[in-house]
Order: sequence, then C-alpha cells, then structure tokens
Amino acid sequence: MTPRPSLSKAELEVARIVWSRKGATVRQVLEALPAGRDLDYKTVQTYLRRLEAKGYLNTRREGRGILYTPRVRPGQVVRETINDFIHRLFDGEALPLVEYLIQDRRLTDDELAQLRAMLDQAEQRSPKKPASRQELQP
Repeated sequence: MTPRPSLSKAELEVARIVWSRKGATVRQVLEALPAGRDLDYKTVQTYLRRLEAKGYLNTRREGRGILYTPRVRPGQVVRETINDFIHRLFDGEALPLVEYLIQDRRLTDDELAQLRAMLDQAEQRSPKKPASRQELQP
C-alpha cells in the first residue's frame, strides 16, 4: 500500500473533529471549530474534500448533504505522521528523537518516573538476545 499524503495542520484539525464525532457534515465541522477559528463553509468543505482525496475520510450521501466518516483510525494517522517525522528529521532513527526530547524539554521528576516505567515495560516485552559464543565458552 502506498503511503497516504501527510496532513497539514488545518486538515488535521478538521479530521480530529470528524474522528471525535464518528462522522460529520461540513456544517457540523464548521460549528465544532474552536471559537475564534475564522473559517468559512467553503474552506471547511475544501479541507474535507482533500481529506477524502488523500484517503483519510469516506463520504456518503445523507439527505441533501454529504456525511464524512473516518476511513482510518486516529492512532494509525499518529503512527504514520510520527514515522514520517522520524524519517525526515532523524534518518529513521527513533533514539535521537527521544534523546532530544529528554535533553531539550527538561522533563519533570514525574515525567522521568513515567519514562522509566515505560522503559521497564518495554524491556520486559522485548525478547532476550541469545548469549554470544564467547559468553557460552567456559
């Protein structure tokens, strides 16, 4: 399967509304936008059409309007977006991203404890490497 085109910030904002409602019309998305977000009907309609064309949403006729429904789960979009980000900025290596976040973001003690717990869980889930030949020799 070819990768879906990435989403702009505005497209992601509109997609989140559709995901949270499990489906929405242009009018419903427009009304669900945060106060002060100055988008008109045609602009929202354009974003929804782009999301459909990119493979993120499905459409179906409902009365005189069109209902846009999720085609992919939000978690899948997060996974694809993060993978794309890691490939573009860190040549596909996740550790430099984690390193950057730890060093640059100044994690709180609580966040560090959560990170340690996640690392412990990951370590327990990962298969143990077989002992090397040198370790097996007396």
